[in-house]
Amino acid sequence: DLSLRSAGLGLRYFHMLPFFYVLNTVQLPFCILMCTLFVFQSFFTSQSRQHLEQITSVGPRPVGSEENEVLTVGYLLEQIESIRATTAAGPHQLTVDVQRPTGTFSIDFLGGFTSFYDHVTNVAVRLEPKGGTEHLMLANCHFDTVANSPGASDDAVSCAVMLEVLHSLASQSTPLRHGVIFLFNGAEENVLQASHGFITQHPWAEQVRAFINLEAAGVGGKEVVFQTGPENPWLVQAYVHAAKHPFASVVGQEVFQSGVIPSDTDFRIYRDFGNIPGIDLAFIENGFIYHTKYDTANRILTDSIQRAGDNILAVLKHLLMSETLAESSEYRHGNMVFFDLLGVVAVAYPARVGTILNYMVAAATFLYLAKKASLPGNGGGRYVRDLACATGVAVLSWVVTLLSVLIVALLVTLLGRSMFWYTHFYAAIGLYGSAATGKMILIHTLAKNLYYGVSLSFWLGDLYFDVSLLLWCCSLVWLTQRGLCSAYVPMLMVAFPLITRLLLSKELKHKGASLKYSFLYLLGLTLPYVHFMFLIWVVFEIFTPIMGRSGTEIPSEVVMASLVTLATIFLSTFFLHFMYLVKSTKWILTGLGSVFMVMFLLVSSGLFFPYSDNPQSPRPKRIFLQHTTRTFYNLQGQVESRDAGLWINSFDFTGIQHITPHIPEINDSIRTHCKDDRPFCGYPWFLPVKFLSRKNWYLPAAEVSPSSPVEFSLRSKEETSWGTVKMTFDVKGPSHMSLYLMPHRGSALTSWSFGDGTPQFDLSGEYFVFYSHGLNTPVWTFWFEIQPPTELNPAGPEGMISVAISTHYFFGEARRTPQLEEILLQFPTWAFPSSWVSTYDMYRY
Repeated sequence: DLSLRSAGLGLRYFHMLPFFYVLNTVQLPFCILMCTLFVFQSFFTSQSRQHLEQITSVGPRPVGSEENEVLTVGYLLEQIESIRATTAAGPHQLTVDVQRPTGTFSIDFLGGFTSFYDHVTNVAVRLEPKGGTEHLMLANCHFDTVANSPGASDDAVSCAVMLEVLHSLASQSTPLRHGVIFLFNGAEENVLQASHGFITQHPWAEQVRAFINLEAAGVGGKEVVFQTGPENPWLVQAYVHAAKHPFASVVGQEVFQSGVIPSDTDFRIYRDFGNIPGIDLAFIENGFIYHTKYDTANRILTDSIQRAGDNILAVLKHLLMSETLAESSEYRHGNMVFFDLLGVVAVAYPARVGTILNYMVAAATFLYLAKKASLPGNGGGRYVRDLACATGVAVLSWVVTLLSVLIVALLVTLLGRSMFWYTHFYAAIGLYGSAATGKMILIHTLAKNLYYGVSLSFWLGDLYFDVSLLLWCCSLVWLTQRGLCSAYVPMLMVAFPLITRLLLSKELKHKGASLKYSFLYLLGLTLPYVHFMFLIWVVFEIFTPIMGRSGTEIPSEVVMASLVTLATIFLSTFFLHFMYLVKSTKWILTGLGSVFMVMFLLVSSGLFFPYSDNPQSPRPKRIFLQHTTRTFYNLQGQVESRDAGLWINSFDFTGIQHITPHIPEINDSIRTHCKDDRPFCGYPWFLPVKFLSRKNWYLPAAEVSPSSPVEFSLRSKEETSWGTVKMTFDVKGPSHMSLYLMPHRGSALTSWSFGDGTPQFDLSGEYFVFYSHGLNTPVWTFWFEIQPPTELNPAGPEGMISVAISTHYFFGEARRTPQLEEILLQFPTWAFPSSWVSTYDMYRY
């Protein structure tokens, strides 16, 4: 047998029949074709995995490190040159350009800040028919990583796949209609800097008509299309038409773009600074180990690589051979409703068609309800009153259920058992799900017994079905009026139950809740409910890991309890009427109550520890440690105070409660407090995320002495003719630095050398500038102008402005100290302490 891994859904191996059974004139060509296909797929995957292992073998690749700027760039150029050599005789030409741009921009992310980059690296490869082309696609990945992570999924695997897609397209015997740029960018983790350098400065950028961005928010699994556009529905149609294994959701797009998820991708840069439409794809499974040491090549399944390669190659081929790319401006207007059905088939239609469809379904629903209200026996508005009353009972049950479950979540938090579900997810379903389900059943049971009394059960069941239909219909109309494409979800949740109900109305009336009725009813709800449960699974797949890196201020139990309760409420809507059709709910309530009590006792006892060091499925606790020296200067330039310590941040709600038993010196006695007279509280924040993690700890330690300390100097200070003071500074330091500006009372920043020249994103009286550089960079020179205090608003003794510069040593010998190494050894194996050396220097002027 010839056993080869295939890309089929759920298919691991394909066993070829012995060749002598198929050697005839009809079967032989098919056999050769199938063998060629499977051999190509196996070769594609093995080559991509080889690239992935080579890129990640050098370890973490922060911007400015030799691993990122030299070793990885060298490997990419070597592979690209090999592809060019082997495909030179074909109909395509391949051009390579290593770009090292310098630039600056402001971005509304994490509260908003400004970025400055110097000589970061892009490796751009242009593939086009010989003789050139006018229109280009762009495929983007990034090969840099955060500190302390090998970044296999984020984003080396995408670059590995792109290398093989490049090889496949370059090897085609049929020339492409348009060209494509494969951009391997080396500064995405520095908040999207390299993509900005390409799209705003590279000469090829003017010909780019659309892009595909390959990203990760997890490790492996299926890559989901979670952003498209803006507008340009033809891109979604291309994906739906061409993707071999579609996985896309307009719900994900609207949730992501709402800002609920604290993340961003290069998609924003190409959209906002290049005015180019695109498709954003990302791996989302197993986000627990995203940006950790566990993000290694061996954790990415071969099927994930093959699936991503199949999809990207097919979509790129489709776009590069289409006429639409050349005339994209003609197809620009309008959004698309798009979603997949369990990854088997994708559905997409224009938003305007969706609006018409949504209103048709809503009209049919209201017509159905109006017809029932006009039936004999409903005179005087009886049905309307009953419907309104039942709707009130249903909404009240939801509110009371949510409040009750939140009380349980509060008790869990007060007991110190937060995030018990982080490793044991189904414990949250057992605790919060049983509480939510039991509470709703209890409320409706009381309503049935105490309010409705001896009313006919089938009439009550019919009434509460109408309530569910009405509530979903109201949400359908509301979402449609807001222009949200996600309205297709309530549309499905209205249309299918309504049709099912109409078909089964006689069955219910004559036989009540019979087994036949129940079976047919559930059958009619299968499609919308399976799709809705799949969306709920995606929500938990994304948000559960995010709770492990969302900071100390977001109460994780409230979030998880709310998500479980809302999922329970939504899924129960069209089953509410069964509570009125069954004779008794006593045994159901007893069972749910028992499950809840057992789960609550188990959670309270601490049986479910939040974190795990299981090598097969780690759930690490994220801790950030910086060994830092802080120096504060007064107006005369003299050292006012100086200290050193280990600055510790926990990036989940549990803080350090689980760390203290292992490292007793890290406890709440060393808890820090923000000093408002110092920029960013006087601590070296790498990014402006202090609002996410207000609880920090500072353990006194020896001073750090980096081999290349920061050099910060005021080059000039002069008054301008319009009454401001212009101050120019020179800075020489490591590849990552953060600049904080805090104008004092009566002063105001008026202009600076960053972004568009106008200071943006005043973060409670402070400005944040993120800086990074690659290799061989000059001194960083910047300036700003400040309006000094007036007689009406005089300056205090602290002067006009506080300027602070923090440095971050992410790689090399400078990133470690003996004291840092010593404390790292004390951390438990289930923790992931990400550490480096930093400094913080504050000056007053």
